[in-house]
Amino acid sequence: MGLSLEQKKAMVQEVSAVAQQALTAVSAEYRGLSAGEMDQLRALARERGVYLRVVKNTLARRAVAGTDFECLTDTLHGPLLLAFSQEDPGAAARLVRDFAKEHSALAARSVAFGGTAYSAEHLERLASLPTREEALSRLMATMRAPVQKLATTMNEVPGKLVRTVAAVRDAKQGSPA
Repeated sequence: MGLSLEQKKAMVQEVSAVAQQALTAVSAEYRGLSAGEMDQLRALARERGVYLRVVKNTLARRAVAGTDFECLTDTLHGPLLLAFSQEDPGAAARLVRDFAKEHSALAARSVAFGGTAYSAEHLERLASLPTREEALSRLMATMRAPVQKLATTMNEVPGKLVRTVAAVRDAKQGSPA
């Protein structure tokens, strides 16, 4: 059963609103996935904060028009799903990559980031972006390293003095006076 004109307009508006706010997008071909596997993929997407939608290509082209993801229009053909990362730039790419490892029927077609479309080969690069928490922890470790090194160096000066005094004492106690 086909969608009515009103349903199509609502779907275009919904996808367009998500695309306006999204950081990255991944288009993937889902031909060969069963309904149960699609349900698993949708559940994973909800858990990871990824907006996932199967949209007809003409509707998808209209939805991404005027957004940073308009660059995907050339790759929108065949049975595709669109995955948009809302908070974490690599979330959609990680979702598609991880699900495709277990289900070979899911194949990434293209990724978009910053108004530029990239081929599916760039999926791994986008998926390897750190999450917000990972990026913050790396930043904090980098900021802490110089302070920690300074504290270690400052602590070494009195420690060396104590070892030198102890060595002098041992030398005086061990030598006949």
